[in-house]
Amino acid sequence: MIISFDLDDTLIPGMKRFPVTPQHILQRLICREKLRAGTIPLMKELKKRQWEIYIYTTSYRKPRYIRQLFLSYGIGINKIINKAIHDKTLGTMGGNISKYPPAFNINIHVDDSPGVAMEGERHDFKTLIIAEEDQDWTNTVLDHLNKTFPAK
Repeated sequence: MIISFDLDDTLIPGMKRFPVTPQHILQRLICREKLRAGTIPLMKELKKRQWEIYIYTTSYRKPRYIRQLFLSYGIGINKIINKAIHDKTLGTMGGNISKYPPAFNINIHVDDSPGVAMEGERHDFKTLIIAEEDQDWTNTVLDHLNKTFPAK
């Protein structure tokens, strides 16, 4: 199974504010951004459950930077899709939709934007929208996965 996560305002604070994971000195030197508190334990749990983890962002951050950010916390990301990869893969459709997980065989996409949920309904892909104020967001994700993709 493949799960993807948005970055801005989902895993990295921007306009939205939420608690972040403390950084050690090396992370502060190589990574200009902090991850939402709970991201690392959640991803470790997903890896333990044998989920592949993708990052799917509409930003133009370089995949190398994103990979380095997560590796600094001990998390390997299976695939990174930025805006350039999204547009190249989707062609003309890329400008009409912010995210399209089916193009990358993603089973569910986690985001902060209700607009992405509307795109999911319109284009028949699964989304989970995480609220800024959800302090227990990691359990929200795990509970949703357990209900949507029950263990066999």
